[in-house]
Amino acid sequence: MKRLLAVMSAALFASGTVFAQSSVVVTPDSSDTSGSTVVVPGDVTTYVTGQEVPSVTYEGDIAVGSALPSSVEVYPVPSNSDYAYTIINKKRVIVNPHTHKIIEIVK
Repeated sequence: MKRLLAVMSAALFASGTVFAQSSVVVTPDSSDTSGSTVVVPGDVTTYVTGQEVPSVTYEGDIAVGSALPSSVEVYPVPSNSDYAYTIINKKRVIVNPHTHKIIEIVK
């Protein structure tokens, strides 16, 4: 019985270690949970801050890494097709135009 408990404890400890190694902290410069860092070019941020589009009321999470529903209209950044933007609850966000994941919340 003690041996079974020791084996189960070791397995639980090892699985916790695996989760700790594979978990990712999503930072404001991250567009996905794969661990790759995205640095939004300054000209994209400058463009987004200068645009006036209607703010959309949204009940979900507005956080880096969260995906907006496809029903939320996003606007392309003409100089860079890797980015789009919208305004959600009066907050400007830069998103991936294909996945609608929030890449950055513009301050």
